Amino acid sequence: MANPESQIPNPKSQEPSGSRIPDPGSRGEEDYCRHLESHLCRKNDGHLIRIVGPAFEQVCGWARRGIPVKLAMRGIDRYFERYYAKGARRRPVRIEFCEADVLDVFDEWRKSVGVSIGAGLVGQESGADLSGPRSSLPAHLERVIARLTTLRGGHARTLDPILDSIIRELDAARVPAKSLRGDAREALIDRLRQLDVTLLDALKRQDDDSSLRQLAVEADEELKPFRVRMPADAYQQAHRACVDRLLRERANLPTISYE
Repeated sequence: MANPESQIPNPKSQEPSGSRIPDPGSRGEEDYCRHLESHLCRKNDGHLIRIVGPAFEQVCGWARRGIPVKLAMRGIDRYFERYYAKGARRRPVRIEFCEADVLDVFDEWRKSVGVSIGAGLVGQESGADLSGPRSSLPAHLERVIARLTTLRGGHARTLDPILDSIIRELDAARVPAKSLRGDAREALIDRLRQLDVTLLDALKRQDDDSSLRQLAVEADEELKPFRVRMPADAYQQAHRACVDRLLRERANLPTISYE
């Protein structure tokens, strides 16, 4: 029997060298669905489930909302991570099952970059709260300390000195954070923002120019569906935030700031 995955076009084989997977609006909704269909097929170990009928309309809705292809793929991956964690798989996953995770990933991306669905403006969400629910400040500090400690013992040791310094400072602030109020609490939150910037700047300094340029290109691709609706200064701000998010994601860095 032929491999089901061979029944669908390979996106990489049909595009020129160096090209990227298109985002919504670049080649239309059918192309958007084709790439997600191909990705879902790979995640299902070659079992092809066509995106047709109601599923096609559902996925086209993601494209119309401006959800970049890579973020939709990340949402699909997140669903599969939970699916695998449940034990032995029973049947191939349909794209419809992944929608909640796709929308969650997109929402997290908008919050980190500051893009509005409606107006495409940084820091505005048409009356909605961009920050959403959050954990307590002490719990946030504990998670950040745990993540940074794991990174400190990883294969890349160039950031160890700054990680050690940040971990010590956060550990000293963790217990007092439970009782901080008013100006003292705001001062700690401001300090967390400064530490976040300090860590990202240190990571940028050790990166080569070509890597940073590639991240800038990826940020352009992610923001493409929103660019025409964004003022130039808002776009630049969102682009910087997007590059920082990609850099943080690549290095598996936690977000130290508490917003």
